[in-house]
Amino acid sequence: MNIFTPTFRLLTVSLPVAISGAFRLYIACLFLGVEGDVSLYIAFALLVYATYTLDRTLGCEEDRINRSELEGTKKEMPILLCIISFLSAAFILSRHALEKIVLLPAAIGYLYSRGIKLGGFVIKLKGSYGAKNLVVGITWGALIAGIMRTWSSNLTSLLSIFSFFSMKVFINSVIYDFRDIRGDTEAGIKTLPVMLGEKKTKTVLLTLHLILHLAFLSAVLLGYIRFEPVILLYSFIAGVVCISFYLETGTNEKKRRRLIREFLIDGESASAVALRKFTEPLFLRSASCNS
Repeated sequence: MNIFTPTFRLLTVSLPVAISGAFRLYIACLFLGVEGDVSLYIAFALLVYATYTLDRTLGCEEDRINRSELEGTKKEMPILLCIISFLSAAFILSRHALEKIVLLPAAIGYLYSRGIKLGGFVIKLKGSYGAKNLVVGITWGALIAGIMRTWSSNLTSLLSIFSFFSMKVFINSVIYDFRDIRGDTEAGIKTLPVMLGEKKTKTVLLTLHLILHLAFLSAVLLGYIRFEPVILLYSFIAGVVCISFYLETGTNEKKRRRLIREFLIDGESASAVALRKFTEPLFLRSASCNS
């Protein structure tokens, strides 16, 4: 049981992130006003799950401190499941002529976790003064925009989608770096919270969050993106609340605070879609009255 428990945790810890990924792709379809494909949502979720589970499986020095609950994990089963997830995603995407994009998260995931040795140097994304946050954000933003090319060829609209989700993932990854400050500091990993400190990093994140939503609203006003008021408002409020009140640098964080932060980040997309569905009759009734 002592071996099964950390292994089970490893296999399930990335599920909320994967589900969030599927809903992000669905939201991208809403922004472009297109009818999506459930199989592509599943493929994207499989890619996200495999990438993050592989990172946690391979591990590194700081992970022994940051994720001590995964100590003693049997790696064979998670690695096998990651391979199955990648191949399943590739099979689904191949039916839409998108199989090549599977290589991007696979390559970035390995470079992120293990790095590549070139002579006496190791190229590795973890730490790297915020570069890993940027690369992770760009990777997922590019994948979402790349999949959306199935339905749209408007370059400006696709660029808006890419920018929005890249920055969202970048901000969320920095938020999670706050949780790992202790392990990153002891391992010499230079993340943004370690470099800048809590207050400066919080200011940077709030500024980026505001600019992101103002820029995306501009794309809406210019007609490149479909207006989704509930989703955009929820995204803005959830981000502000999380950055302002639920960043955590201590080691004795209460479980309730951790769950709220995870809900605000990993549960944001699903919650926004559910809230949109719940309020949709109100907007339809209002539009009917106006007409």
